[in-house]
Amino acid sequence: MISCLSSAVSLNIPPMSTNVRSGFSATRSTGVLGGTQRVVTFDRLLVNIGDDFSPETGTFRCRLPGAYYFSFTMGKFPKKMLSVMLVKNGMEVQAMAYDGYRNPGRKVQSQSVMISLKAMDTVFLLLQENPDYALYSNVGPYITFSGYLVYPDSTSSVGYLNNHISPPGLHLPGCPPLIDADYDWRRRRRISEEPRSAFSVARTTSALGESRGRKERDALTFDVEYVNIGSHFNKTSGHFTCQFPGAYYFAFTVGKHPRRAVSVKLMTGKGEVRAMVFDEDISRRREMQSQSLMLSLKRGDSVWLYSQQDDGFAVYSNQGRYITFSGFLVYPDIEYINFDRTFP
Repeated sequence: MISCLSSAVSLNIPPMSTNVRSGFSATRSTGVLGGTQRVVTFDRLLVNIGDDFSPETGTFRCRLPGAYYFSFTMGKFPKKMLSVMLVKNGMEVQAMAYDGYRNPGRKVQSQSVMISLKAMDTVFLLLQENPDYALYSNVGPYITFSGYLVYPDSTSSVGYLNNHISPPGLHLPGCPPLIDADYDWRRRRRISEEPRSAFSVARTTSALGESRGRKERDALTFDVEYVNIGSHFNKTSGHFTCQFPGAYYFAFTVGKHPRRAVSVKLMTGKGEVRAMVFDEDISRRREMQSQSLMLSLKRGDSVWLYSQQDDGFAVYSNQGRYITFSGFLVYPDIEYINFDRTFP
């Protein structure tokens, strides 16, 4: 037994529970002027679990494959426009924050999306290459960027994701196997078998309201699917249907169409309004509105977005993906989980 313990120590095995965590949050206290296309960097790091984010380069590098949730808020520089893209692997635009109004005031725009990453994938924020665009911040700060792992890939081996962990299946003769971090002995089930539900979608075309004179409320539909764990979201119908009772987090962002007002509601069931964004400005400028909240859902409950369909209302998007909608299970109901405290 002594030889087993000393050998185990020599393997330098850290606490397993920390190896499947990855999250960061960073801020910037100074502005960024456009002119050359550049990655947004940061001067204050608030959280960096797993050391996967570099504030100096502004780049997150994936260490643990899985579904990640990213959110960012950008300050608009007075008399400048704002256009910042969330980019994956240097060229794939996932979503953007935009404001085309050159007024002298300062404001912020936000965006969020969940995307699926493989090991070594990179994610960063890119400012538009044009001197007409700029970012504003101060010690406030106006500029923030956060991301964290929501669900690690259930097919990935934790042992290959950290250089300090011995390869799976390696143990010394005469010694008991190392504890499997993915196994919860109290429940006699793999952690990867815990309830999982998450989706993140985007829309690349606008949706214009029309005077139809009808009472039906059609859900906003989507044509881009980033993540759909459990296949609980139908992008054709625009509806998410709850399969696992619990507390869910939802977030959405929509673009304002020039010369149109914006009214988008987060709905449940047959039409109960839970949250909304609204902008009655009908100027020519394009900008964005965001909203988020947590809901307690039962099995069979549906969640969807409704964009006002009357003439004079619209939402705007293009290949930059101004319109995004995400949701994921935060905590399943305790009653749903079958606790089995017996050992095999």
